[in-house]
Amino acid sequence: MLMSHFLDDDFKAEYLEIPASARSEEYYVKMMVAWFFATALAKQWDATIPYLLNRCLAPWTHNKTIQKACESYRITPEQKGVFEDVEDKVIHFPNIQISGLNIFQNSAHFI
Repeated sequence: MLMSHFLDDDFKAEYLEIPASARSEEYYVKMMVAWFFATALAKQWDATIPYLLNRCLAPWTHNKTIQKACESYRITPEQKGVFEDVEDKVIHFPNIQISGLNIFQNSAHFI
Protein backbone atom coordinates (compact mmCIF):
# COMPACT_ATOMS: atom_id res chain seq x y z
CA MET A 1 0.00 0.00 0.00
CA LEU A 2 2.78 2.46 0.88
CA MET A 3 4.65 1.75 -2.34
CA SER A 4 1.55 1.95 -4.50
CA HIS A 5 -0.05 5.03 -3.00
CA PHE A 6 2.37 7.05 -0.89
CA LEU A 7 5.62 7.47 -2.84
CA ASP A 8 4.25 10.07 -5.24
CA ASP A 9 1.93 13.01 -4.57
CA ASP A 10 0.89 11.88 -1.09
CA PHE A 11 4.47 11.17 0.03
CA LYS A 12 5.65 12.19 3.49
CA ALA A 13 9.19 11.43 4.66
CA GLU A 14 7.92 9.89 7.90
CA TYR A 15 6.31 7.08 5.87
CA LEU A 16 9.81 5.70 5.27
CA GLU A 17 10.03 4.87 8.97
CA ILE A 18 7.27 2.24 8.68
CA PRO A 19 9.15 -0.25 6.46
CA ALA A 20 12.52 0.75 7.96
CA SER A 21 11.32 -0.46 11.35
CA ALA A 22 10.26 -3.88 10.01
CA ARG A 23 12.67 -6.51 11.34
CA SER A 24 12.22 -10.11 10.32
CA GLU A 25 14.29 -13.06 9.18
CA GLU A 26 11.54 -14.02 6.73
CA TYR A 27 12.83 -13.72 3.17
CA TYR A 28 9.69 -12.11 1.76
CA VAL A 29 9.50 -9.50 4.51
CA LYS A 30 13.13 -8.52 3.91
CA MET A 31 12.58 -8.47 0.14
CA MET A 32 9.46 -6.31 0.50
CA VAL A 33 11.42 -3.73 2.49
CA ALA A 34 14.28 -3.79 -0.03
CA TRP A 35 11.90 -3.33 -3.00
CA PHE A 36 10.14 -0.53 -1.18
CA PHE A 37 13.38 1.35 -0.53
CA ALA A 38 14.68 0.76 -4.07
CA THR A 39 11.44 2.21 -5.42
CA ALA A 40 11.55 5.04 -2.89
CA LEU A 41 15.07 5.91 -4.08
CA ALA A 42 13.75 6.20 -7.64
CA LYS A 43 10.81 8.38 -6.62
CA GLN A 44 11.99 10.24 -3.50
CA TRP A 45 15.80 10.16 -3.61
CA ASP A 46 16.51 13.03 -1.22
CA ALA A 47 14.28 11.69 1.54
CA THR A 48 15.36 8.06 1.10
CA ILE A 49 19.13 8.12 0.60
CA PRO A 50 19.86 8.98 4.28
CA TYR A 51 18.47 5.56 5.26
CA LEU A 52 21.27 3.96 3.27
CA LEU A 53 24.01 6.46 4.06
CA ASN A 54 23.28 6.05 7.78
CA ARG A 55 22.79 2.27 7.48
CA CYS A 56 19.32 2.31 9.03
CA LEU A 57 18.27 -0.97 7.44
CA ALA A 58 19.31 -4.49 8.40
CA PRO A 59 22.50 -5.49 6.50
CA TRP A 60 20.82 -7.97 4.11
CA THR A 61 18.01 -5.52 3.35
CA HIS A 62 20.51 -2.66 2.96
CA ASN A 63 22.52 -4.60 0.38
CA LYS A 64 19.46 -5.91 -1.46
CA THR A 65 18.08 -2.37 -1.68
CA ILE A 66 21.33 -1.21 -3.28
CA GLN A 67 21.34 -4.18 -5.67
CA LYS A 68 17.77 -3.50 -6.80
CA ALA A 69 18.41 0.24 -7.12
CA CYS A 70 21.51 -0.39 -9.24
CA GLU A 71 19.49 -2.68 -11.50
CA SER A 72 16.86 0.03 -11.96
CA TYR A 73 16.80 2.28 -15.01
CA ARG A 74 15.08 4.93 -12.86
CA ILE A 75 18.27 5.56 -10.85
CA THR A 76 20.83 7.74 -12.64
CA PRO A 77 24.47 6.65 -13.08
CA GLU A 78 25.47 9.50 -10.75
CA GLN A 79 23.09 8.26 -8.07
CA LYS A 80 24.35 4.70 -8.49
CA GLY A 81 27.87 5.99 -7.86
CA VAL A 82 26.83 6.91 -4.31
CA PHE A 83 26.34 3.21 -3.56
CA GLU A 84 30.02 2.36 -4.00
CA ASP A 85 30.64 3.85 -0.58
CA VAL A 86 27.64 2.50 1.31
CA GLU A 87 27.30 -1.14 0.29
CA ASP A 88 28.28 -3.60 3.01
CA LYS A 89 30.31 -6.33 1.40
CA VAL A 90 30.51 -9.88 2.72
CA ILE A 91 33.14 -12.18 1.26
CA HIS A 92 32.60 -15.93 1.77
CA PHE A 93 35.48 -18.37 2.06
CA PRO A 94 35.20 -21.97 3.22
CA ASN A 95 34.38 -21.65 6.94
CA ILE A 96 35.41 -17.96 6.93
CA GLN A 97 33.28 -14.84 6.57
CA ILE A 98 34.74 -11.37 6.36
CA SER A 99 32.05 -8.72 6.77
CA GLY A 100 32.40 -5.08 5.75
CA LEU A 101 35.01 -5.55 3.02
CA ASN A 102 34.78 -2.79 0.43
CA ILE A 103 35.76 -4.32 -2.92
CA PHE A 104 35.12 -1.17 -4.94
CA GLN A 105 38.55 0.21 -4.07
CA ASN A 106 41.84 -0.85 -5.69
CA SER A 107 43.04 -2.20 -2.37
CA ALA A 108 40.61 -3.97 -0.09
CA HIS A 109 39.85 -2.36 3.23
CA PHE A 110 37.16 -2.59 5.84
CA ILE A 111 34.47 0.04 6.04
